[in-house]
Amino acid sequence: MGSAFLAAVVIGSGIAAQTLSPGQAGLELLETAAVTAAGLFAIILMVGAVSGGHLNPVVSVVDAAFGGISWRDAAAYAPTQVIGCVAGAIAANTMFGLSAVSISQHDRTSAGHWLGEAVATVGLLLVIFALARFQRTHVTPVAVGAYIGAAYFFTSSTGFANPAIAIGRMFSNTFAGIAPASVPGFMAAQTVGGLVAVGLIRLFYPDMSAAAADVVPPPADATAQQSLEAPTTGRRARA
Repeated sequence: MGSAFLAAVVIGSGIAAQTLSPGQAGLELLETAAVTAAGLFAIILMVGAVSGGHLNPVVSVVDAAFGGISWRDAAAYAPTQVIGCVAGAIAANTMFGLSAVSISQHDRTSAGHWLGEAVATVGLLLVIFALARFQRTHVTPVAVGAYIGAAYFFTSSTGFANPAIAIGRMFSNTFAGIAPASVPGFMAAQTVGGLVAVGLIRLFYPDMSAAAADVVPPPADATAQQSLEAPTTGRRARA
């Protein structure tokens, strides 16, 4: 559900921006970035206490690498995230009266795009894991939203940083879309970014494994139990 809402926010805002500000690329990008930042913040709050807010296969895999979740869970999350993003793209297209599925023709194939995706992915992971390491996950939703909103402008690729959303955006031939031929390059760059981020996280935070379980909020039932056991103290009590 979270991944579906994310794709609907990204693609829906892109369609709206294209409709409201035709031919004004800068304004279209600003509108989409602002809506995505706010929407991502709200979505993480909405699903975080249920599923841990896993909307991104790279985040899930890196979290598993540090022991935050099991590899089995990471393997289950990834296809679910992709299915959710495709469903969200279809919903966005349909809401705006477009064909439910329209394959994007928006080419994003260049070395600059790939470098932008690697940079965007590294930065996203450093934000998430740094906040976990320093016990500040209560600000993760706003920090992630702010970072992705900024990445729309400071990266050449407009900061996808998420293989599932890249796949979902293939199915909308709109401002927010990406041509299928461009997706493998984006996914490869995101993978490279994830590997670089793992190395940097290990370098900066050698004890990251101890905090990996706090990368995302615990499930609601665990939160309730922890609140009963430690209502005023400890890292988990914040939830």
